[in-house]
Amino acid sequence: MKIENPNPIQWRFSERAAQLQSSFIREILKITQQPEIISFAGGLPSPATFPVDVMKAAFDKVLSANGKTALQYGPTDGYMPLRQWVADSLSGNGAKIAPEQVLMVSGSQQALDLLGKVLIDEGSKVLVETPSYLGALQAFSVYRPQFASVQTDDDGLVPSSLDAVAEGARLLYALPNFQNPTGRSLSVARRQELVETCARLGLPLIEDDPYGSLSYKGDPMPKMLTMNPDGVIYMGSFSKVLTPGIRLGYVVAPLALARRMELAKQATDLHTAQLTQMVVHEVVKDGFLDQHIPTIRALYGNQCQVMLDAMAEHFPAGATWTKPEGGMFIWVTLPKHINAMELLDEAIREKVAFVPGAPFYANEPETNTLRLSFVTVPPERIRQGIEILGKLIKARM
Repeated sequence: MKIENPNPIQWRFSERAAQLQSSFIREILKITQQPEIISFAGGLPSPATFPVDVMKAAFDKVLSANGKTALQYGPTDGYMPLRQWVADSLSGNGAKIAPEQVLMVSGSQQALDLLGKVLIDEGSKVLVETPSYLGALQAFSVYRPQFASVQTDDDGLVPSSLDAVAEGARLLYALPNFQNPTGRSLSVARRQELVETCARLGLPLIEDDPYGSLSYKGDPMPKMLTMNPDGVIYMGSFSKVLTPGIRLGYVVAPLALARRMELAKQATDLHTAQLTQMVVHEVVKDGFLDQHIPTIRALYGNQCQVMLDAMAEHFPAGATWTKPEGGMFIWVTLPKHINAMELLDEAIREKVAFVPGAPFYANEPETNTLRLSFVTVPPERIRQGIEILGKLIKARM
């Protein structure tokens, strides 16, 4: 039956929905799907590192041996054997992590959202690095915090700057290893100082660590979680060491907070997919990552060096950049008068893409900055793209 003369539907969006904004990086990625574009924009792992055959064998084994369990609903906090593996892998430096502290999540982006739900009220002060991970700013922004930027320098976050901004803050969000977007890492001394400062201030510290295994030298830095398990919330992910398509991450927190996050997750998606958790456990339980991760490090380290060499050859004096020792990103600072957003428009016309730096700032964006990712681009295309980008920068000097 057709309704006669219906009134137009009045969509009354919530105030929260009205303020949602698309990720600038995701919008750029729509452009970079064109094969002729040399894209330094996406923070995507290289598909060359995906262990397709190993994952296929694990899926087959899990479904053959325990398919009915794998295809059923699972517990909200996650598959216990995988939670135990995570807990064991993170225990050390005198700290013992219990599996009950581990919550499996549908990618670390969900962990950020759950942390926002349970820790942030409207107007809450949230401390972030300068610049910080865009995905975290986007996730936390839904809960309408007041972002306060923490001072950074060429060596990353400056712990001594916390006292000036920490009063009343709900949390500090930090990426200590090969930070997205800058590629910087905190020294051992700064990690210790940061943990001690947060403990003195009673300030929860979120340690987001998706890139920690990707040290080109193979020397992992100590985790701040083990320095103070009662005050540090640790986030990890399988996206950068296996595949992002499985959408599997984890968060480790003191028991009281882990339980609150579990309740929030129940209202979000009931549980993370049981099948993928069981498959990942099958893959990692016997040490596969110990053989697999070095191949990722070697690939990324080589491509990072290719980009650094090309930048040294083609970028003009007045441009500076970080020299990461791991991870996926190089951060570029141009002279103040060069606007990276305008540069991007020119670059895309020349079939090169990157991410302008301004969206990574919670406050007072620096428009003369940009982020380059090298892991999905072959060496010859890296050289070609950097040469083009260098010419465009020189034209604006």
